[in-house]
Amino acid sequence: MVWAGVSAKGRTPLVLIPPGVKINAVKYQELVLDPIMRGLGKTMFDNRPFLFQQDGAPAHTAKVNQQWLRNNIPDFISKEEWPPSSPDLNPMDFSLWSILETNACTTSHKSIKSLKTSLSREWAKIPQEKLRAAVESVPKRLRAVIKKKGGYIEQLNIL
Repeated sequence: MVWAGVSAKGRTPLVLIPPGVKINAVKYQELVLDPIMRGLGKTMFDNRPFLFQQDGAPAHTAKVNQQWLRNNIPDFISKEEWPPSSPDLNPMDFSLWSILETNACTTSHKSIKSLKTSLSREWAKIPQEKLRAAVESVPKRLRAVIKKKGGYIEQLNIL
């Protein structure tokens, strides 16, 4: 399993979850929130406020992690505010995961190490303009989802 985040200003490091590790609330906090998100405001946003959005994965919506976010992130979209199944509104889901997978998996990998190396290399190669375009397309995509009364829009060419 892989975790990553993007903004119009940049990308987080990839978090490559070791094989066999199940991501529950505790592991998510240990592997992602504490090491990556705690310092993100300083490193990526120069101590300026930023809005944090996640998907509805159980580890993300766990009470302990929602509280962690309240305590550590200036502004985030809580599970009560975010639609539960909304891949059309998540830049990682509607755009960037498929780019990463396509580029990192053009050939088969004979080992986990080879796959991890390829993922990390290809993640770093995605142009900042693509990251920015994905993030900046969210308002248009949100309007399209509202127009479709919550229906899926992935087939629409908005990005």
